[in-house]
Amino acid sequence: MRGAGPESSRDLAGARLRNALQEKDFPKACRDRPRAGRGPPGGWPVAPSFNRTVDDPAATAQNRPMPDPLSLVFAALSDPTRRAILAMLLEDDMAVTDVAEPFATSLAAISKHLIVLAEAGLITQERRGRVKWCRLEPDALRDASVWMQGFGQFEPVDLDQFERFLAAELPAQPAD
Repeated sequence: MRGAGPESSRDLAGARLRNALQEKDFPKACRDRPRAGRGPPGGWPVAPSFNRTVDDPAATAQNRPMPDPLSLVFAALSDPTRRAILAMLLEDDMAVTDVAEPFATSLAAISKHLIVLAEAGLITQERRGRVKWCRLEPDALRDASVWMQGFGQFEPVDLDQFERFLAAELPAQPAD
């Protein structure tokens, strides 16, 4: 009977794979690493991981903590195309196709920019019939504005004016 005995082709292929993996081709840490899912105890042996962000499920974007809202706003504002889109939306609500019209990029690329802006809370999108409309949310910039205003207290110092102020306020000191 074919495939029923212990010497079936599947068993032989598995034995060859186990023997190949037991050799020095793979480090012990990779051979013994437990893997999720079905398979033998301890999981299937795998090749060494060269790209941790791709190969390690714990490093995927779904498991990373969300960045703070202020970082999302600044990341959205870092692209000149997204800043131009926000400037266009200052005037009025616009359909996605109208937003994409002045740019020399595809509608799909503009849609991705709009998604980044929406995730940062800078715009909202709503569907009106068959058309998707974008609206600027000016309150979303308030936290970024407050954060930046904290640096506005340090005005550039006019050293000549400061020297005149000191000369007028401090009594003349005799030279040694």
